[in-house]
Amino acid sequence: MVYQVRLDIFEGPLELLLYLVRKNEIEISEIPIATVCHQYLEYLDLMNALNLDFAGEFLVLAATLAYIKSRTLLPATEEEEMEEELHFDLAQHLLEYKRYKEAANTLTRQTILEKDEFIRSYVTEDLTPSETDESDIEVNLFELLDALKGVLKRVEDKKSIFEVTKEKITVTEKVVEILGKLKQQKSISFASLFDELTTREEVIATFLALLELLRQRMVRALQSTPFGPIRIVRRVDEEIPTTI
Repeated sequence: MVYQVRLDIFEGPLELLLYLVRKNEIEISEIPIATVCHQYLEYLDLMNALNLDFAGEFLVLAATLAYIKSRTLLPATEEEEMEEELHFDLAQHLLEYKRYKEAANTLTRQTILEKDEFIRSYVTEDLTPSETDESDIEVNLFELLDALKGVLKRVEDKKSIFEVTKEKITVTEKVVEILGKLKQQKSISFASLFDELTTREEVIATFLALLELLRQRMVRALQSTPFGPIRIVRRVDEEIPTTI
């Protein structure tokens, strides 16, 4: 499937690293490099398989993690101090990023008294009141990839040797299909997008269509609780794009 989604609305490599820290419930200062490096590379492999256009910074951090991991597997030498320094620097960068992210989120949540004082971001656009809540959490790319992994596993487990190849499914068709569902319901679960899909090609096309809609600020992906079920909510007055 030749289709590429640019990830200009998604966070960078530190966001993925921070996500893994939260997911593994570990302290930033005590990151188990071997475990995190393995998981980090798994996400890069999936992003590459989906033909996502991620920045070179992801590969730079992957190389750094791999290097630190390789040093931890070797006998202690005079270079051990360098390894500890790299580990410390990585943790410090991640802590700094975490503080910056939390400050940005706090600013976003503040009530804007003078509407012309700040430019409204896509995070604060008007939505149907009944479909969102102030406590809702904006889902990031990596949580979507986690959910996708579960869908792909289900499809592979149910795959039949008698499976009939269907007509080629395009991302544009899936964009129209998702928007059609959201016209009727305004909010749908992430899982429901894939309920009736039986092939890997259909799943990937649907996922890429969702990323495209997120990129165009036509929908939002939300959670009520961290790592909870994901639901897709449409924005008001959206239009089906003529070209994708």
